[in-house]
Amino acid sequence: MHIIETYVLILGMMTMNYSSFPRNDVLCIDMRSFYASVEAVKLGLDPMKTMLAVVGDLSRPGSIVLAASPALKKKHGISNVSRYFELPKDPEIHIVQANMADYLYISVQITKLLHKFAPKEAIHQYSVDEVWVTVDGLEKLFGNRWEIAVKIKNAIYEEFGIPSAIGIGDNKFLAKVVLDLHAKKAKSGIAECRYEDVPEKLWPTPVEKVWGIGSRMKRNLYRLGITTLGELANYPLEVLKKHFGVMGEQLYWHAWGVDLSPVLGDFTKTTQKSFGHGISLLRDYTKEEALICILDLCEEACRRARQAKKVGRTIHLGVGYSSETGGGFSRSTSIYTPTNITMEMYEVCEQLFHRFYDGYSKIRRIYVTLTNLSDDDETQLDLFHERTKRKDIGYVMDKIRERFGSDAILRATSYTDAGILLERSKKIGGHWA
Repeated sequence: MHIIETYVLILGMMTMNYSSFPRNDVLCIDMRSFYASVEAVKLGLDPMKTMLAVVGDLSRPGSIVLAASPALKKKHGISNVSRYFELPKDPEIHIVQANMADYLYISVQITKLLHKFAPKEAIHQYSVDEVWVTVDGLEKLFGNRWEIAVKIKNAIYEEFGIPSAIGIGDNKFLAKVVLDLHAKKAKSGIAECRYEDVPEKLWPTPVEKVWGIGSRMKRNLYRLGITTLGELANYPLEVLKKHFGVMGEQLYWHAWGVDLSPVLGDFTKTTQKSFGHGISLLRDYTKEEALICILDLCEEACRRARQAKKVGRTIHLGVGYSSETGGGFSRSTSIYTPTNITMEMYEVCEQLFHRFYDGYSKIRRIYVTLTNLSDDDETQLDLFHERTKRKDIGYVMDKIRERFGSDAILRATSYTDAGILLERSKKIGGHWA
C-alpha cells in the first residue's frame, strides 16, 4: 500500500481535541430564494408554494434568471443561472422583473429586526440575503441558541412574510455549512452542528458542496484522491500545505470544523483589495464592440478607485467567448506608475486584448480589474507626461456625475449599441431598480 494511503487510514482513526478552540453561539441566517420570496409576497402569494422566477430584464430573452422560487426549482429544475428563454411554457409560472431597490430595502429592514436580538457588533452581513448573528450570552433574554433561532425565524416571517433557514454552529464556518447542507432541507428550516458533530454531519459531504470550495479546487483535490470532507480532514496537513500553501492549511482546519475568524466586531469596515467591473453580455459581441465595452468597464472601475482615493499597478482583463467556440482568456500585467486614469487602464487592456484574443470568436463575457493598490496621494509625479491634468479631469467628471446623475456625462462610445454605461446608470447592481 502507498505510504500516503497508509497514513490517511491511520489518521482516519484519530480525533481532534477541540478544547483549545473557541465555542460561540453563531447563527447563519439565509432568506430562502430572497428575490423570488419578496416578489411572491408583493403578489400576495406563498413564497414556498408559488412557482415564480425573477428575471433581470424582461425585454431581453437572454436575460438571466436571478432567482427561482423553491417550487419552481423542484418542479422544473430551474436554477439562478438559467436564461429567460429557457423557462418552460407553464401557465402556472409567474415571471416578474427584478426590482433591486425593493430587495435592498427589505434586506436593510431585516437587519434592523435582527438588532432587536443582538448588538451591532454581533451582526455580520454576508450578502443581501445572508447574515451571521452571534448570540453569546443572550440566554436570559431569549433562551438558548436553538430557541433564539426559532424566534428570529418566526419574527422574519411574521413581519415580512419571508421564509428563512438557519444554521447553528460553534463558529461561522460550521453555521454556514450546516445551513447549506442540512437546514435548507430540514422541515423546521433549522439545523445545528457542533465540533463533535463534524464527522457525522459534514464528513460524508462531497468537497464540491462545501462552502469555499470551487470547481478548480475540486479538480485539484480529486487529483489527490480527496472526494469528501472526511477524506480532506484525514489527509496529511503537510501534503496539503505543500500543494496549496495557506489555502491547504485552511481547507484542512475547515474540514475539522475549525474556524478562527472573528464573530464580534465592526464588520462594516472592509479593506478594498481591488476595483473590478464585469458583465455577461446579452448577445454576442464583435471585436470592435468588445473594445467599446472594455472602455466602459475601465471607466467604472477607475471611478470607484478615484472615489476611494486609490490607484493600482496591476491591470487584469478577462474575456469569455460565446458557447459556439467556448474558451476565452484571462491575463494581467503590471505598470510602473500606479493609476486610476480611465484611458491609461484602457490602453493596457487594449494591448492585452489584441495580444490574446483569437481574432474570430464572438465574445459573451468581459471583466476588468485594478489591483495592487496604494493611496492616490502617494503616487509619484511623472515629469514627462501631463498626468496630473488627466487625473484631475477624471475627478471633475466624477463630481459632475455625483451631482447630476451617473449619466450626466459619458463618452461618445457609451451611446453606441455596444456601450453599457448608459443603460447601467439606470440600474442598481446591474439590474432594474
